[in-house]
Amino acid sequence: MRVLHLGFEDPRMPGAGGGSVRTHEINRRLATKGFHVTVLTTRYPGWQERVEHGVHYVPIGFGTGGNRLSRLVAYVARLPFEVRKRRLMADLVVEDFFAPFSTMAAPLWTKRPTIGVVQWLHARDKARQYKLPLHWIERLGVRKHRRLIAVSQGIGDRLKELNPDLHVDVISNGVDPGVWDNEPRLGKDVLFVGRLEYGHKGLDLLLEAWAQACERVEGNLLIAGTGPDEERLRASIQEAGLSERVLMLGWLSGDKKFQALSDARLLVVPSRHETFGLVAIDALAAGTPVIAFDIPCLREIIPPGTGWIVEAFDVLALADEIASRYSQTGLEHVAEQGRKFAAGYNWDALADKQAQAYHMALTELNSPQPRRPQADHTERA
Repeated sequence: MRVLHLGFEDPRMPGAGGGSVRTHEINRRLATKGFHVTVLTTRYPGWQERVEHGVHYVPIGFGTGGNRLSRLVAYVARLPFEVRKRRLMADLVVEDFFAPFSTMAAPLWTKRPTIGVVQWLHARDKARQYKLPLHWIERLGVRKHRRLIAVSQGIGDRLKELNPDLHVDVISNGVDPGVWDNEPRLGKDVLFVGRLEYGHKGLDLLLEAWAQACERVEGNLLIAGTGPDEERLRASIQEAGLSERVLMLGWLSGDKKFQALSDARLLVVPSRHETFGLVAIDALAAGTPVIAFDIPCLREIIPPGTGWIVEAFDVLALADEIASRYSQTGLEHVAEQGRKFAAGYNWDALADKQAQAYHMALTELNSPQPRRPQADHTERA
């Protein structure tokens, strides 16, 4: 099968999110099965067209893609033209949803069978932030799709609310095999890993909680990542008087990221919104227990015994959880349970599920009389 993947972010771009990791891990495995995959992404400083692990990456846009806004605008402007050039060489188009409006309603203009992969569905929150009706674009786009792949059951349920006629396959993210190369250890520090987006990732809540917890914790808070709110975060750390207890590690990837996960005592995921929570699964695989807010997608991947779920956005509860779990005995057992659970998130098996979903989509979307979905089509993979 020839796949044209509208992937938005390149996994090599500094600060790229977990969505680009998923895109690459699935596509590289599809390539070994004989799929021919081309991924269109935004440009960024140092971008280059390349073939990596059998996957052809084509950054599109204008200039160097020096900032986030220029990357977004150039990608949106160029994408229909670039798809038009390549669509005769594609059997299936795959649209990755992306911020700030999720979907460009690709089935309307690709003129090829098109399926969406939904790793981001937060346009309503962006609408509040920017005072623009971005959630209406999201709603329209979801209704133009007939088949979608969601990375969690919570996202699948929300998609069905927007479009009851959808067929949704739930195919989760997986654990990077490199995580297993490091031996877990009971470390000293508390870790956050992720894109530095102040509100979305709950960094304001994390700093408030840490200010209350740090006197009861021996180690420091380590923050790994880059993003649009890095300077704001640094200023907030200084204003809160936490400069001696919060260390910024910058962008970590590969072995450095896995080592940081293995060395941490706890990982904290204070996000207000997530579609999956890839870093949480990676941490469990690394043998590091996770503390997170009780939101649907994180609730799915942190079962009892592998970490702890805190009432959503309760700063005092988060602070108390960090302090009490940091010093509790038996963390090694929690780490062991987390590793066992994470072992089920295998990229090879997930790629097989995605290949099957692509073949089924191609068959249905090429049919002149498409079969209408039944009452409940959400399938868990």
